[in-house]
Amino acid sequence: MSADLATMLTIDHDGAEPPFEQVRAGVIELIARGELLVGQRIPTVRRLAADLGLAANTVARSYRELEAAGVIETRGRHGSFIKSSRDATLDRAQRATVEHVRSLRDLGIDDATIVTLVTQATRLG
Repeated sequence: MSADLATMLTIDHDGAEPPFEQVRAGVIELIARGELLVGQRIPTVRRLAADLGLAANTVARSYRELEAAGVIETRGRHGSFIKSSRDATLDRAQRATVEHVRSLRDLGIDDATIVTLVTQATRLG
């Protein structure tokens, strides 16, 4: 799947835009670029805050705003997940892809083999 969210986000601690807004806008941008997929789990508030060097309340505010906008959903102890993009068909496709990759990983298939299998499947027509 994609890289760790903390490595995908760039936070300018001295920038004019508040860090919570940088996280919020960054997640939306990553979804738009297809780097975060519908159904993909994102780090906990505390984990992302620690990884980005931010206060937990800062990341919590970003997550609250993303959830209020319908971009992410929190499933209690199961964590937070990407909920939607701007295209319902793409959302369904991404959700199916994430579920398929998860199923293959549950079978013990490594990521390189998963990529090879998907690439081969796309060539079948």
